[in-house]
Amino acid sequence: MSAWFTRNRLIGLGFAAFIAVIDQLVKYYVTVTLGISRPGDKMELLPFFDLTYTENRGISLGMLEATSMEMRWLLVGLTALIALVVLIWMMREKAWGDILGLSMILGGAIGNIRDRFLLGYVVDYADLHIGTFRPFLIFNIADAAITIGVVIILARSLFVSEKDDNKTDETNVPAEI
Repeated sequence: MSAWFTRNRLIGLGFAAFIAVIDQLVKYYVTVTLGISRPGDKMELLPFFDLTYTENRGISLGMLEATSMEMRWLLVGLTALIALVVLIWMMREKAWGDILGLSMILGGAIGNIRDRFLLGYVVDYADLHIGTFRPFLIFNIADAAITIGVVIILARSLFVSEKDDNKTDETNVPAEI
């Protein structure tokens, strides 16, 4: 197996695909099976969690809202470019923790890019709240995976010491001399 496709990188690619598929399956379940498919449709599940359908036509926090077809395709291209950068970064990483975080970002990006490509917007439905206080915007599994992946990457960059150049990418044991 080439150095490009190590075991950890292949697992990372598989995990990214898993996140993208689960994201799409849950969106299908919410919108088709449960019928929560129009803006404002809502189903209370718990006192602090509802399924509330929204269409996010922007990117993170609704910024850069696509108000035209040109803007829609610009967002598709921009997010696809970011996903490509994350993929290349992931394929260059050696540490499992970094690969894990990047695979979560990549999987979430793929799920949201697919929505934007096919629908022109991203389907969001997870509404976490405490009474009327909403600590988060309505989100989906892809958004959660991206957020967790970013937190992992940030935490590792802040709290994990520099990588030892004398270690291999798979086992973290000293390399042969």
